[in-house]
Amino acid sequence: MAGGRSKPTHVTRGNVLDDLGFSPEQATILKFKADLYQAILKHARKYSQTQLQVILAEPQPRVSELLNGKIANKSVDKLLYYAGRLGIEAKARFPQTNKQVVRRELAAAAAR
Repeated sequence: MAGGRSKPTHVTRGNVLDDLGFSPEQATILKFKADLYQAILKHARKYSQTQLQVILAEPQPRVSELLNGKIANKSVDKLLYYAGRLGIEAKARFPQTNKQVVRRELAAAAAR
């Protein structure tokens, strides 16, 4: 289309996890892990892999996986352990930003 606007091929709801079909519960866990990972990565990049092996008490392959974003097989507990080893103080916030999820669950239960 010369000079014209192309039409969007996909309409998004503004949240990639919703768009990929994750439940609100799964999306919450994945978002938490992603935020935690970003904090870890920010601090881990200050060190060499050799230093991180000592700091995290992990072998080089696990350190490499962490630095390369391979966290799908890492539990939240393990990521929190890494954060603690890096001296990161973990603080959690839990605002209720999506009340529609609760309303939908209550409506579904009432319909049963």
